[in-house]
Amino acid sequence: MSETQNPTVHPVILSGGAGTRLWPMSRKAYPKQLLPLETERTMLQETALRVAGGQFSAPTIVCNDEHRFIVAEQLRAADIMPKSIFLEPLGRNTAPAAAIAALAVGADDPDAIILLLASDSAIAKPDVFRNAVEIGARAAAGGALVTFGIPAPTPETGYGYVRRGAPIPGIEGCFQVDSFVEKPDRETAERYLAEGGYFWNSGTFMFSASKFLAELERFEPDLLDACRNALADGTKDLDFFRLDREAFAQCPSLSIDYAVMEHTASAAVVPADMGWNDVGSWAALWDIGNKNDDNNVTYGDIITKNVKNSYIRTDGRMAAVMGISDAVVIVTDDVVLVAGRDDAQDVKSLVDRLEREGRTEHLRHTTVYRPWGRQRAVDKADRFEVKRITVQPGARLSLHRHQRRAEHWIVVSGTAGVTRGEEKFVLGENQSSFIPSGVIHRLENAGSTPLEIIEVRTGRYLGEDDVERLDDAYGRTCE
Repeated sequence: MSETQNPTVHPVILSGGAGTRLWPMSRKAYPKQLLPLETERTMLQETALRVAGGQFSAPTIVCNDEHRFIVAEQLRAADIMPKSIFLEPLGRNTAPAAAIAALAVGADDPDAIILLLASDSAIAKPDVFRNAVEIGARAAAGGALVTFGIPAPTPETGYGYVRRGAPIPGIEGCFQVDSFVEKPDRETAERYLAEGGYFWNSGTFMFSASKFLAELERFEPDLLDACRNALADGTKDLDFFRLDREAFAQCPSLSIDYAVMEHTASAAVVPADMGWNDVGSWAALWDIGNKNDDNNVTYGDIITKNVKNSYIRTDGRMAAVMGISDAVVIVTDDVVLVAGRDDAQDVKSLVDRLEREGRTEHLRHTTVYRPWGRQRAVDKADRFEVKRITVQPGARLSLHRHQRRAEHWIVVSGTAGVTRGEEKFVLGENQSSFIPSGVIHRLENAGSTPLEIIEVRTGRYLGEDDVERLDDAYGRTCE
């Protein structure tokens, strides 16, 4: 193929969403794209590696502000250097995120070809995926707005569909879009399967920056103006670009399908049997998982007896399961979920209930990741809380103070550098320090190995918002 047929492709990875149907592992502060659900790598890492090298440029990432340090660290661990990481101050669906990316990438090259990817889809056939991208890139260079259609093996009611139209001349394997179809009922989905020509809409798109922006100007000019302002008034923050909150809040919350694809006359589809799965439920992970002789998919320390056709996962403690079939069992530090496999799509209703009742188990895990390391809740009762804190080599917490709690630090391993008021000193293994309330303090790793400490908080209020930061290497003002 000529160089014209193989233009450089600019991957844009959208890492928003909460993944509530994969609760209790996926939570608002640590959603499914940041978890190693399919392989030992996280879904974000798998997505980034899928579009690394060859015809692909460095990826652009659009993510939730709250996840910025986790996203950056996971990319670093996968040896991926992103072109940019844009921080959304609040969720506004995929159309504004796509507009931000098109504006940013298009500023350097208006004809740049963008591949818009969700960070939480599994692709079992990467070679088929790359071949489809080559076809889509040629169509996008010719002015098409491309979606990728997944041949439907079953009459699935949980996906939107795209109907194939006439072939696009000169680009084998690419077709005009006849129509987009909303999620159908069972009878309609069965008819689609019988008729042929219908594909699941994968939510992966390809277009030139200039063409997408021109269509967005036609159909959603207010959205595009808000995105321009969010970029113009945004600020550089360490390795990130923080979109202006007030401007971005003016964006209507629209998917790229509703905003552009269902209205444009330039929509095209590349059908590709790439082994796509949106990993939208525990049942979906059972579908794509490696099954044992009893047709079970298991992860972790698990003992089973008379268990069949089930998905069982534990993140540490042993799970003993017996006498059930077609079930989902998920064990975390603080939650155990047991559900029928067919009911697993409805886990979101449990998350909604937790939110209505003012609980926090849907928001965060017992382990919380920070740019300097992580902290894990060990025990908590009235007026005390115990945490296990890990600080990575070369990292340090902010210089801060608490008005309503005191802290006791006990070094388990490593070397701690401690600032306490006017004092600065070093603690080794089995040594400890007491930080009274109201005293300015800082903890840092003064050694070459991870620092592990046990922190005991005592006081009348133990919330994370009781912190006054005076200096922070990561630019934070709150947790």
